[in-house]
Amino acid sequence: MLIHPWDAPTDDAEWQEWLAGHDFGQLAVNGAPGEPPWVQPLHFAYDPAHREAVTHLARPNPIWSALQDRPTVLLSVVDDYTFIPGPWQANEDQPPEHGVPTSFYAAAQLICTAHVVDDLETKATLLQRQMAHFQPDGGSAQVVAGEAPYGRQLPGIRGLRLEVHDIRAKFKYGGKRSETVQHRISERLADRNGPGDVAARRHQLRRLAAARNAAPATDGPDTRH
Repeated sequence: MLIHPWDAPTDDAEWQEWLAGHDFGQLAVNGAPGEPPWVQPLHFAYDPAHREAVTHLARPNPIWSALQDRPTVLLSVVDDYTFIPGPWQANEDQPPEHGVPTSFYAAAQLICTAHVVDDLETKATLLQRQMAHFQPDGGSAQVVAGEAPYGRQLPGIRGLRLEVHDIRAKFKYGGKRSETVQHRISERLADRNGPGDVAARRHQLRRLAAARNAAPATDGPDTRH
């Protein structure tokens, strides 16, 4: 994933807070030589304190042999995306029809080592961690190996611990554009109010404010426009 300086997180807190609110992504696993990668959509629970994500898949899933042979994997999360028409992006000295269309989105890629979990007790603990994340208010029975109602289902799944070694994050929200153009895009997003537009506009305005606050002070006139 290409990350230009203007699309990089302003600090670690930016991607950490965003990732904390996103727990569905795609796990990419290298295929055999000459074969495409395996890509598995899944829910996961990320634990920042231990730098790992936990999840599980059905035992018949064909991804397991690839995981065991090639345990270095990538967990990709993308959200808050929307399409930006070309005229919205035109520079002040350009006619609208010369503007370049683009996509706005937030993304995080977690580079991990996958550890397969088959021990029943450990697998039950892993599933309970997921349950606590997704159902903090409870409502379901405890996952206990050998006990109803879920114990008999444990052999049908395999757990996964994804040990996170690095995280690449990107917030592509027009940061290379002038403030005038960015405010124009923000107004168009508010007017259109389509799927993803509210979240994209929130990111754009937040990052625009952060960039303004981080700009060095000057005694001269503001020439950022």
